[in-house]
Amino acid sequence: LSYDNGIKYAVFTEKSLRLLGKNQYTFNVESGFTKTEIKHWVELFFGVKVVAVNSHRLPGKGRRMGPILGHTMHYRRMIITLQLVILFHFYFKILKLKLK
Repeated sequence: LSYDNGIKYAVFTEKSLRLLGKNQYTFNVESGFTKTEIKHWVELFFGVKVVAVNSHRLPGKGRRMGPILGHTMHYRRMIITLQLVILFHFYFKILKLKLK
């Protein structure tokens, strides 16, 4: 797996905004990545210390085009806990990266 596109996008839900107060950041990543791969990628790319990584796999949604039944891709949601209080520039760095 390539580390170029490890993190798809940042997640902004009620729970993820509440977790920001606990220094936890939520992202959707490709389903093939493991916790250790994402941990190393975040530490190398952003220069922060990751304390813990929690993840769960979200199901794809069903889609239909006429009689053909399909589904969207599955993805994994990672909740990353950082050691130090890194202000929102960590999140904004992710957003700028994905807007390019």
